[in-house]
Amino acid sequence: MWQRIYEEINDPDFVLICAAQDTGGEAVAGPIFDAANPTYIQVVDQDHIISSAFNFVNVPSAAWIDEEGKIVRIDEGTYSQLHEIGEGEQKISFGTDVYSPALKDWIAKGAASVHVQSAEAVTSNIRQHTPDQLRADAAFRLANLFREHGQSDKAEHYWEMARALNPDSVNFIRQNLTLTEEGSAGESFMNLMGEYMSQGKDYYRPMDIEPEPAE
Repeated sequence: MWQRIYEEINDPDFVLICAAQDTGGEAVAGPIFDAANPTYIQVVDQDHIISSAFNFVNVPSAAWIDEEGKIVRIDEGTYSQLHEIGEGEQKISFGTDVYSPALKDWIAKGAASVHVQSAEAVTSNIRQHTPDQLRADAAFRLANLFREHGQSDKAEHYWEMARALNPDSVNFIRQNLTLTEEGSAGESFMNLMGEYMSQGKDYYRPMDIEPEPAE
């Protein structure tokens, strides 16, 4: 979907960078990119360096950066469209139909777009790093390093340390499960997310984007 939107925008001054936060590296994320056949920039971020820099705790998340290098909007749950999976009572809806039109509006109007956030709003939407979160990022990268060298016990130790130090990171929860037989979207993940949200935490923080009026 992002490839289609990128082609629709068709603006040489617009740069789209998609960073896959995947501990499986290119072996896992590469085929997904290849299937989309994208013409925008793709990055495989095995150690979640980008998530750490912006303190993103879930995917997809995004930042709009203007020509001067200033962040003018930051969001979580930045899907290109609304999705539905399953059938009947098992049907689950996720995503949003409001994000991509807002993005197109910003590209067309720049700073005049109603979707540009104030400096205060951007600052409040950037999760501030705590010392424990910074330690969690380091532990997560150590876990990946030990995994690459076949030391699974040490990898598991540091993954659990990362999760304990930063329990708000859905990325850490998901990535640890990615390497299990069940995967990152099975019953264990759903149970963990139920526990997560029972603590009053948002899976994604709500967006302040109003739907476009119907014509």
